[in-house]
Amino acid sequence: MEHYYRELLSFLCARLGSRHAAEDVAHDVWVRLLERSGQPPIKRPRPFLYRTALNLVIDRHRRQLVRQVEPLEVLEDDERWHSPAPSQQLHLEQRLAMVRRALDELSGTCRECFLLRKLEGLSHGEIAARLGISQGMVEKHIVNAMKHCRGRIRGWDR
Repeated sequence: MEHYYRELLSFLCARLGSRHAAEDVAHDVWVRLLERSGQPPIKRPRPFLYRTALNLVIDRHRRQLVRQVEPLEVLEDDERWHSPAPSQQLHLEQRLAMVRRALDELSGTCRECFLLRKLEGLSHGEIAARLGISQGMVEKHIVNAMKHCRGRIRGWDR
């Protein structure tokens, strides 16, 4: 299904008007796809990917509408937004430790591509230029990193 990635990215760029936003949605599509492990195989992958992408674009649009309506003062005054509950904090710290362990298992380039994209928000082109590799390799490294992390965390959660 990875050979649909560029086609899907072009489709999303046309819908969202931003390559960065399109890459985010495309990654979310792949995450949804990876979350399907253990389910029956998808008989028609292309329509599945496009339907998932369109659903995520709609969800993204709805979230943006909600953010525009909610006054910021409401969020600033609400204590719940400042710190998570202790049990939730512990769970988040455990999940973060698992992600760190999974990332430590990746090759240096794979890990660096993933972190530059997810933490620094660089585009695939910017990452490719910084690391001196092709944009296609950047995309493969990021998808592989997501697959690896998801699989390892699932295994550790059991």
